[in-house]
Amino acid sequence: MSEMFAPGRVEPTVEDVLREELAQGDAVIGSIGPILQHFLANDDHSLFNDEIVARVRGMIDHLVRQMLDAIEDAQGTPRREYTQETIEHVVSALVGRSALLAHVHAQALEFQLAERLQARLALDPVLSPLLQALIASPDNATAVSAMALLAAQARFVQAQRRMQLPLDELPADLFHIILQVLRTVEAEVEVIAKAEAALRAGYDEGRSRLGLMSRLVIGMGGGATAALAVSHAGVGLFLTALSLGSGQDRDLTALAAHEGQLARLALALRAAGVRPDGIEEQFLAIHPDVSLPEGLSSLGADRAAALLAHSFAGVGR
Repeated sequence: MSEMFAPGRVEPTVEDVLREELAQGDAVIGSIGPILQHFLANDDHSLFNDEIVARVRGMIDHLVRQMLDAIEDAQGTPRREYTQETIEHVVSALVGRSALLAHVHAQALEFQLAERLQARLALDPVLSPLLQALIASPDNATAVSAMALLAAQARFVQAQRRMQLPLDELPADLFHIILQVLRTVEAEVEVIAKAEAALRAGYDEGRSRLGLMSRLVIGMGGGATAALAVSHAGVGLFLTALSLGSGQDRDLTALAAHEGQLARLALALRAAGVRPDGIEEQFLAIHPDVSLPEGLSSLGADRAAALLAHSFAGVGR
């Protein structure tokens, strides 16, 4: 992508360039699930000592631990070390659910980008300028939600550093997958039912970090364009606003910020209504070594959205 986005290759139209690069990005996305499943199923991680793979495995293990702890609590017995066979059974079941695996992967990518921008732009991964402004909002509901998001974002950063993912931070459809897998664990039916009830009682998607972000961005109305500037909004709010504005699944949007998905990022920004000069600013922040193709201004938001709509949506739910 960096070669095609570089000056000097001018024959194809900007739409041709973006369509070709989007197709290449689609092929990469299509391979992510099988590759991650292979890496996570391999007990010898010495050959795959990659930060993202390690973080994904850590989050999957943490999800499993929480599920098994819920069963132990339901039995009324002290928590214990589980057999490797039990752990691997649940791990395999979760890794086999592509939507859940894609979400965990997207969370790892989001944190990686946040760390990168903190190092290069001194962008606080917890308290961005936009979140600070929302906390100071004269609208009480907005201020309360923003304060709740501040706490949730701090927990997210801490959890990512520990390679963890709390069950109550999952989107509702993925939390449902957790409950489905829970029912496959070998235990008394009554115990499983009690564990499931306890997990349901502690879950509220609206209080999750992603739920709070969506509520705040939607509540901003026309002012949500401010969230489409990553150095102002911070990575989390930026990805949420870009997802809502472009009509893409948020996990797919997190992938768009990866260096192998430059066309998807450009198209998502354009589909969300960002002007070409604004797109250049976001690329300067996220991918400073990439040059956008000439003629981007000729590509309308509707056309960009149409190109995205026809691309791969395998990580969507």
